[in-house]
Amino acid sequence: MTPAHTDTLRTLLSPDRVLTEAEDILPYSFDGTAALKVRPGAVVFPLTSEEVAACVRLARDAGIAVVTRGSGTGLSGGSVPSPDCLVICLAQMDKILEVDEKNLTMRAQCGVITKEIDDTAAKVGLFYPPDPGSMKISTIGGNVAENSGGLRGLKYGVTRDYVMGLQVVLPDGTLTWLGNKCVKDVAGYSMKDLFIGSEGTLGIITEVLIKLLPRPQARKTMLALYDRMESAAETISAIIAAKIIPCTLEFLDRTTVQCVEDYAKIGLPTDVEALVLMETDGHPVVVNEEAEQMMQLARQHGAREVRAAADEAEGAKLASARRNAFSALARVMPTTILEDVTVPRTELAHMVTFIRECGLRHQLKVGTFGHLGDGNLHPTFLTNERDHEEMHRVEIALEEIVNETLRLGGTVTGEHGVGLAKKAFVRRQLGDGSYELMRSIKRALDPQCLLNPGKIFDL
Repeated sequence: MTPAHTDTLRTLLSPDRVLTEAEDILPYSFDGTAALKVRPGAVVFPLTSEEVAACVRLARDAGIAVVTRGSGTGLSGGSVPSPDCLVICLAQMDKILEVDEKNLTMRAQCGVITKEIDDTAAKVGLFYPPDPGSMKISTIGGNVAENSGGLRGLKYGVTRDYVMGLQVVLPDGTLTWLGNKCVKDVAGYSMKDLFIGSEGTLGIITEVLIKLLPRPQARKTMLALYDRMESAAETISAIIAAKIIPCTLEFLDRTTVQCVEDYAKIGLPTDVEALVLMETDGHPVVVNEEAEQMMQLARQHGAREVRAAADEAEGAKLASARRNAFSALARVMPTTILEDVTVPRTELAHMVTFIRECGLRHQLKVGTFGHLGDGNLHPTFLTNERDHEEMHRVEIALEEIVNETLRLGGTVTGEHGVGLAKKAFVRRQLGDGSYELMRSIKRALDPQCLLNPGKIFDL
């Protein structure tokens, strides 16, 4: 970045929407990932897709790398800048453009907060199911770029399942629309799907057309407490084997439960080895039947106590135990490293035990929670990045967890994305053929490698 470049950016946008001073751009040099920080050359805040396209064309002509950013809540280093790059922060593109009740869709700019999407849908009796743990602060564009999951992923799927269309700025600055409101559309390649989960490496998502559902008529939340972590994991597997697909099946280990109770004062017993949060939604009759079945299965698999929320307010309070997990754990030590390995659900009990034993073996404090209903575990290392010897032990433990995950047929990331944090493992999971195919797509769309360079893989 040169002064001439930043002067041009101020002309394209306005002086107050271009940051270049060190103290101003410092907050944009990192995201939610531990121990990763790089200072960009400048940060800009466009308000329209056309402004984004103009910034990209300037960067293309000057050969300047571009890193896109929303709220910066990512946990894989996906929005960490490259040195002296242009950061395009999309947080001010925050308008909901249309709610189409007849077609059950919503069109929104990329910077709209995820929870606002669902809150707006709720006003007309509709429902946006994807609910990442960061939903109160993460943006819908970031969710699409990372293909975010969430607590309701077991029953309702992930972000990809609700994207019907996208407006995308390509690496050469071209503005294009992909998809439409049609429920069925098989005309040509499904181009929008190429950009969902591409982590800003192929294009910049500026608008999203999303599918909505009718809001569930009823919901019931239950809590099961266990003296053995393995029993909790076995309960999850039993519920799935019984062909029940709950809205939510979440797991917290003892370390996480203790931290949550210290932080949120929910009233959880802290002498349990594990806690399982179960939630079902839908027609009231089905909800009651599924709730009773799940509570019975929990008791059969060793739950020492099973309780159901008396009303919606108590249900929300119980659910907050899981939603507060990351915040609660992050208070314990200066550095929190949150992983998201995923294994086939039949391997859950084994993997939970392996993570616990791995932490003990390397003398590390690890809290494990996650979406056990879909096999997605979040082993969370509580450490201090200034303690280099301990960080080395964390790296060894993570390597062992990844190796075991891949041995079991799992994936190194279920919802956080690859970014910088996971790219060393991607070839091992995908194999040479798939890995090289991804790189060839990147080269075809972004031959200058200007968009989010160095993320997912190196060219």
